[in-house]
Amino acid sequence: MALLGLGAVTQELGWHDPAVMIAWLCFAPVAVHFALRLRGDTAAAALPLGAPLERRSAIVGASPLGRQFRFALDGVPGVRFCGFFDDRAVDRLGLDREERLLGQIGDVASFSKQRAIDAVYIALPMTSQSRVADLLARLRDTTASVYFLPDLSMFGPMRPRVDMLGSTPVVRVCETPFLGARGIVKRAEDLLLGSLLLLASLPLMLLIGVAVKLDSPGPVIFRQRRHGVDAREIVVYKFRTMKVLEDGPELRQARAGDPRITRVGAFLRRYSLDELPQLVNVLQGRMSLVGPRPHAVAHTELYREQISGYMIRHKARPGITGLAQVNGLRGETDSLDKMKARVEYDLAYLSDWSLALDLSILARTAWVVLQGRNAH
Repeated sequence: MALLGLGAVTQELGWHDPAVMIAWLCFAPVAVHFALRLRGDTAAAALPLGAPLERRSAIVGASPLGRQFRFALDGVPGVRFCGFFDDRAVDRLGLDREERLLGQIGDVASFSKQRAIDAVYIALPMTSQSRVADLLARLRDTTASVYFLPDLSMFGPMRPRVDMLGSTPVVRVCETPFLGARGIVKRAEDLLLGSLLLLASLPLMLLIGVAVKLDSPGPVIFRQRRHGVDAREIVVYKFRTMKVLEDGPELRQARAGDPRITRVGAFLRRYSLDELPQLVNVLQGRMSLVGPRPHAVAHTELYREQISGYMIRHKARPGITGLAQVNGLRGETDSLDKMKARVEYDLAYLSDWSLALDLSILARTAWVVLQGRNAH
C-alpha cells in the first residue's frame, strides 16, 4: 500500500498495467505469509512473536547433553547463551569462560523473575525426576520459556526419536523406519527394480544352474533358514556353492581356500552370483534389495548375546546387499569386532534410510562386486 501511495503522489501509476497491479495486490500478501511460514522451525522457536530481539538463554545441568546443546544454541538466530546452572562446583565441571556457571539449580527461578533469563533449557538426567518436578514448580511463577531436553543417549544404539501418537508425544525407542508411506515406497522399489533385475538375470541364472549341476552332485538351489523382519524365520535361496548343505545349530563360516567350496562355487562367491536367486525372495516379500544382510539362525543366536543392539537390525527386511557390504564388510566376519562394525552400519542404515540411500548402495554394490574382494 505504501508503494501505491508513493506512485500516486509521484504520478507514476499510469506507467503500469492496471491488471498487473490488481494481481500483485491479491497475491503479494499470500506470498509474504508463506515466506514467513517457511523461515524455519528453529528460528520460530528461538524468537517467538513478542520476544526480545536477543533472547537470553541458560541451560540447567552442565551434563554432556547440556554442553552439547550449548553449542547447538550458537547456530540459532536471536539467542544468546548466558551460562549454566548446576549444583556441582566449577572445578568439577571444567567449564571454560564461554560456559560460565550462573549459579545452582535453586537459583534458576530468581534469575527468571529478574528477567535475567528469557529461556530455560533443562538438561538434567531422566533419573532426576524429583529435581525436575521441583524446578518446574518454581518456574511456573515466572514468565520464562521452559524446554526439557530428554537424554536419549541412555538408549544406546537404539537411536530413539520423538514422535506424536495422536496428540500425545512419545519417544520411539525401537521401531522399523518403514511405517506408512515410507514402507510403501520401499516395497514399490523392491517390486519394480527386483522384477527388472530378475528378468535381466534369467539367462545368466540358467547358465549358472547348468554349471552348478555339472560341477558337483547335489541340488542347484541351496535353501537355508535365516532370520527376517522381526526375527521371524525365513527360507533364503542361493545357488549351491559347497559340497555340503549345512543348516544346523552350529555353522562354520566359509573362509578363503575352504575345501567345502566347489570350483564353480568359488567363482560364484567371488562375484556374489550365488545370491541371484534371492531376487525371488525379494518378490515374495521375505527380503529387500537393500537392508541388513540375513544371518543364519545359528549365527543370530550366537551374536545376539555378544553384541548390544544386534537384534534391532531385524526391524527391516534383510537385504541382498547393504550399507555394511559397500563399506568393506562383505563376506566373512572372522572376528567379533568385524561383526560389531557390520551391526553399526546396519543400525545407521535403519536410522538414515531414504530412497536415495538405497539407490546409492545398489550402484556402489555393482562396483564392489566387480572388484571381487572379501568374498569367500
